[in-house]
Amino acid sequence: MARFPRALLAVATVGVTAFSLVACSDDDGGDDTSTGGACTESDEGLKVGTILPQTGSLAFLGPPEFAGVDLAIEEINEAGGVLDNCVEVFHEDSGDTSTDIATQAADALIAQGVHAVIGAASSGVSFQFIDKLYEEGIVQVSPANTSPDFTSYPRGDYYFRTAPSDILQGRVLADTVIADGHEKIAILALQDAYGTGLADAVEQNITEFGGEVVLKTIYDPTATEFSAEVSAVAESGADAVVLVTFNEIVNLGPALAEGGLSAQDLGWYLVDGNLADYSETFPEGFLDGAKGTFPGADTAGIQERLLEIDPDLTDFTYGPESYDATSLVALAAIAGDSIDSETIKDNLVDVSGGGTKCTGFTECYELLAEDNTADIDYDGYSGPIEFSPEGDVTAATIGVYQYLPDNTYENLEYRFGELN
Repeated sequence: MARFPRALLAVATVGVTAFSLVACSDDDGGDDTSTGGACTESDEGLKVGTILPQTGSLAFLGPPEFAGVDLAIEEINEAGGVLDNCVEVFHEDSGDTSTDIATQAADALIAQGVHAVIGAASSGVSFQFIDKLYEEGIVQVSPANTSPDFTSYPRGDYYFRTAPSDILQGRVLADTVIADGHEKIAILALQDAYGTGLADAVEQNITEFGGEVVLKTIYDPTATEFSAEVSAVAESGADAVVLVTFNEIVNLGPALAEGGLSAQDLGWYLVDGNLADYSETFPEGFLDGAKGTFPGADTAGIQERLLEIDPDLTDFTYGPESYDATSLVALAAIAGDSIDSETIKDNLVDVSGGGTKCTGFTECYELLAEDNTADIDYDGYSGPIEFSPEGDVTAATIGVYQYLPDNTYENLEYRFGELN
């Protein structure tokens, strides 16, 4: 049972959607030391690949995620790299579940000889290549997968995630809906592992909290016309609607409003797949009063640093989780004194919990630089991140947000919960 207290970098082009990045200090001829300084550019260094959205229905999540990874790579290499060699990152597009871009990206990264992959953002997309990485023995750490199905996935030995299972988000979202006084709730969810998993979690918890789910409709994520879904909501008698969508919200939202079911007519509740800045998308006031949730603690501590990587960021969703995923991979390699995937896999759980607490890569690196046998407990910018044997985070924070008249959102509260 969870508990919820109230309250210039060198870039080399590799392909149309891929590029590699090495952020190293220039070698000034001085002696490298284990406590930081210039790393050595070498083919023997740690190679990290990403499969994150540059295109598709989750492309809005790509910029903060890429920024999080690149920030970690910059920090790692400024500290001296991993085992004195610079870390190189290869970025690939994930597309979405309607394309086969992710499997091609995985093949490209395998050919590059990466030791770990950060991604994907979409749970459904991760399922497109998780088996491929398993067969190659390559560690995968997703910063944004939330489907409960990964916990017991039979070929998940190399799989980890820094975002919590939707068991937790579903509980917080349902509690928010019921606490707002709603009794009859409709759920519209896209048909993929993320959408159905979160919809099920919301439904279960709404029922447990005394509400009634009067409609649960699973729609085709490639749809652009939603008249049938709007009619179903209207006929259900719902006083609130939970919208488990990706970018389909830009069509579904106006359809609901045109059907007399705007965010002001009944309660709208969004989720991490669609909670974004819509100030340039919808007319003023369109989302005013709507609420939503997404996993992650207060990002204020890392926002300025992410903006140094990408000054155009307006959303920071899953940026901290991407930083944490990359940092943990590097720390696991350092702790195990090897960059091979097997070593990284075997040390990820250990560096994430049970030892001396440290926050972020540099602080934890300094402990290991003194003694690579040191027992560290990494705490990240997204939360404490203590991995279970299944690769899940065992506790996490879920933020609750509300939209303002300009269609941006503000935080109302953060709720911490344990997954057990």
